[in-house]
Amino acid sequence: MHPTLYNLLGDLPPLTQPITAALQTQKETPNYLLETLTLNLNNTEPVPAYFIKPKSSQTPPPVVLFCHSHGGKYHLGKDELLEGNSYMHSPYADELTAAGYAALCIDSPIFGERMLPNGRTELDYFKETLWQGKVLWGMMVYDHLRAIDYLHTRGDIDVSRLATLGMSMGSTMSWWLAALDERVKVCVDICCMTDFHTLLEAGGLAGHGIYYYVPGLLKHFDTAGINALIAPRPHLSVNGALDPLTPEAGMDLIDEKMKKVYAEKGAPDAWLLKKYPVQHEETAEMRAEVMDFLKKLL
Repeated sequence: MHPTLYNLLGDLPPLTQPITAALQTQKETPNYLLETLTLNLNNTEPVPAYFIKPKSSQTPPPVVLFCHSHGGKYHLGKDELLEGNSYMHSPYADELTAAGYAALCIDSPIFGERMLPNGRTELDYFKETLWQGKVLWGMMVYDHLRAIDYLHTRGDIDVSRLATLGMSMGSTMSWWLAALDERVKVCVDICCMTDFHTLLEAGGLAGHGIYYYVPGLLKHFDTAGINALIAPRPHLSVNGALDPLTPEAGMDLIDEKMKKVYAEKGAPDAWLLKKYPVQHEETAEMRAEVMDFLKKLL
């Protein structure tokens, strides 16, 4: 784990504290087995989660840590794995399990069953926690890192074949996790490969939620610098060329830098950035690209 990058994430609990899991429900759906879990990841707040896996598998399946998006839909959280979202092609649960993958998705802080009570807003929470030395994005990243630890406690999956996958906020989470944790073997991000400096030049800061902003980050890293930590592990980034959250000029800068990094690491084919003529949405063609990449490299 890169200490400088991790230390930018504010005051966080130790990464070594014990993890426990409570199984709340277990059921068989038409397409997969579904566990509803409550995880103790941070010793502060219970973390609700869904774990899904194929109904039948001769060997432990590979696993995807699915990172849900934002979209202002605080009520949705982990349910995005099962239900999809308005800007996603379809729910990932059915497609991942049909392809032979297990998957875990947790409610990030302030989402799903962790949604803020009494009308409190994300901005309120960001300000309050910043006063306490905490960073909202750091708290989100921490819980997902501990979710990877939880996956390593299970004996029914192949954690040597672990991928991160997500769209929008989940996209950013996917590549941050892969940059920080080498146990992530494949990274797939959808619609949020944003070059920070190009976003500044384009006046696009308001497009991203307050959670996105990490104090001091630009003193140490640009977007390509974080993503370079993933190399030479396989990494697919699919984006909308017309998406104001990801200025196209910035994507081109990242692509140029990453191609050089992966070539220097002896893995030029392990990095792929694809652009599609859409805004902030996942199309059927993009979904096919994602599933093909997982099939080939996970």
